[in-house]
Amino acid sequence: MECTVSWTGAAGTRSPMGFVAETGSGHVLTMDGAPDEAKPENGGRNQAPRPMETLLAGTGGCTAYDVVLILKRGRHKVERCSVKLTSERAEKDPKVFTKIHMHFTVAGKGIPEAAVARAVALSHETYCSATIMLGKTAEITTSFELLET
Repeated sequence: MECTVSWTGAAGTRSPMGFVAETGSGHVLTMDGAPDEAKPENGGRNQAPRPMETLLAGTGGCTAYDVVLILKRGRHKVERCSVKLTSERAEKDPKVFTKIHMHFTVAGKGIPEAAVARAVALSHETYCSATIMLGKTAEITTSFELLET
């Protein structure tokens, strides 16, 4: 896996702290920094997600992918799955994630609650590389709700 991140914030550009990531699979993701009112030339323009937000989003995508795949492999009729991540970060540099809560909402027909609990646990404990990696600095908790469609 590879990714090239390039600064796009040269003088005269939209944001002095803008970046573009080009992934090995050929996709592009833009990122920007938070505005710095004290030194505007050092801050972003809030025109794209922050790098740490993209890390959190990627973690959500990684674990949601696992949950859907595990449920589908169990022949469950999954129609929707989302995960809302809330986090806390350290106050001092490096401002690592210290707490992350993942709340899954799974919708489908006749999915047993135990199957969703198992899928979330397997992702959290075994399959989701991002969750397991971030678990080195953050306390990660999960919850879920199951909706019948």
